[in-house]
Amino acid sequence: MDMRPAQVSSKPSRLLVVDDNAQNAELLTALMEAEGYEVVVATDGQAALDHVVAVPPDLILLDVMMPKLDGYAVCRRLKQKAATRLVPIVLVTALGAEDARIRGIEAGADDFITKPFSRTELKARVRSLLQLKTYTDELEHAETMLVTLGRTVEAKDRYTQGHCERLATYSTALGKRFGLPAEDLIALDRGSSLHDLGKIGIPDAILLKPAALSEAEWVVMREHPLIGERICLSLKSLQRVLPIIRHHHERWDGGGYPDGLAGQAIPITARIMQIVDIYDALRTARPYKPALSIETACDILREEVARGWRDPDVVYPFIELMGRNGRERSEERAA
Repeated sequence: MDMRPAQVSSKPSRLLVVDDNAQNAELLTALMEAEGYEVVVATDGQAALDHVVAVPPDLILLDVMMPKLDGYAVCRRLKQKAATRLVPIVLVTALGAEDARIRGIEAGADDFITKPFSRTELKARVRSLLQLKTYTDELEHAETMLVTLGRTVEAKDRYTQGHCERLATYSTALGKRFGLPAEDLIALDRGSSLHDLGKIGIPDAILLKPAALSEAEWVVMREHPLIGERICLSLKSLQRVLPIIRHHHERWDGGGYPDGLAGQAIPITARIMQIVDIYDALRTARPYKPALSIETACDILREEVARGWRDPDVVYPFIELMGRNGRERSEERAA
């Protein structure tokens, strides 16, 4: 039996060349294909966007002066979308003025090449950006794997099906209401899948116990925020998610865990995740309880505010948000 390791074939990087000048496009294509890259050509800005949707490239060489959409507009649109914002874009332009470069920076371009360009320099810059994208893709893959692990915790319990998706919807809606920056909204979306990741380290006998936990079992259960934080600690892309993972079981009066934080010391994203998590648990049927109505779940949240357990400035806007959504759903059913 042949015990040699299997050879892994790697596909060549795919480049998109965007230029309405056929001669320029042919030159760039020949240069890049000579380096072993796969090259696709678009002759205007709109065609470039269509190509990106159909076959996502690893890097884009983008002319600035083009019909339909210029390079700045194309760059701006791609950098505004989550699916394409990490694709490196090199603006290739005859415009050497400082204001042209500033416009490119504002549009989100990763690099610039001024015509006429040095072939050696262009090749070096493309290699560098593709190497950087490889590292970025590896980090995204690691993050995706952690999110998948987080979903396996949910999958262990059939009663929590759809829990992560609902938390993402609730928490980002509430975050928008508070005017949180886009980075925090992304953290809330990711935190919806990762907040209980640490439960992967909790024995199923405790995690899935249909009855109340003993004090000794609670000691084990209270470890899950710390376990989850340790798992995600090495990924810089998850730094804004770490406070959600660690602190979503803190309590407004300081009686929560793991650190006993109180009041404003609890990060706002953790407070948001905590409230939507409690609400969804109340609204979900369990072996020991039925699913509660929106009104009853909101009443329980109000009671916990009265006890000093929850932040009223998070709970009441959330209740208002749920009430409005409930009315909207009722109106949709009536229509």
